[in-house]
Amino acid sequence: MVEEVEKSEEQKTNDASKHRGVRSDGEEEERRKEGGENGGGGDTSPRPGKDITKRHPLEHSWTFWFDNPSAKSKQVAWGSSIRPIYTFSTVEEFWSLYNNLHKPSRLTAGADLHCFKNRIEPKWEDPVCAPGGKWTMTFPKSKSDTCWLYTLLAMIGEQFDHGDEICGAVVNVRSRQEKIALWTKNAANEAAQMSIGRQWKEFLDYNDVIGFIFHEDAKKLDRGAKNKYTT
Repeated sequence: MVEEVEKSEEQKTNDASKHRGVRSDGEEEERRKEGGENGGGGDTSPRPGKDITKRHPLEHSWTFWFDNPSAKSKQVAWGSSIRPIYTFSTVEEFWSLYNNLHKPSRLTAGADLHCFKNRIEPKWEDPVCAPGGKWTMTFPKSKSDTCWLYTLLAMIGEQFDHGDEICGAVVNVRSRQEKIALWTKNAANEAAQMSIGRQWKEFLDYNDVIGFIFHEDAKKLDRGAKNKYTT
């Protein structure tokens, strides 16, 4: 699950962060250096009392969860194979964790990787998720990596106008395709859900129509559940 990150991958991550309001450690350091050079003197050495380990807290803490495909085949109840990986609460912790996790294209078919607000479990039964639903985007096999990153940055960077409605996101890796779903709290709040769906498409520059399904319908009808909203 955890891998060493090549320099080229880290650079791509840094480039992506510039468009979503969450700076990587490398970009923040470069910004400080440039500020010193352009401000006269260029002295970037630590000063007495200066906190050189300063962290940038996020508005919410978030938890990565992983659903192992090999464990799914042995599970007794749905969702019993989902395990929390790590909870992060700062920009620096996010990049450290993200850069050492496999991207969706490197995950085994059948795997699910979730990122949810802390204390919200990525399950229909969770009391926060139960009255909600999800927007879903579909991608060809191994083509969701960038959109997964941009979805994470939009969430933790509080880019959505109705960010309080968001529970988290999940990427589902399957043999022929990959899906990213954005879970929300109150499916009946149509105005909020439509706003989230439209903004999500805009952030990712996604042009296909996406649909929103109520969790309650998905529990009752499974694959037969129909979209209640589309954008």
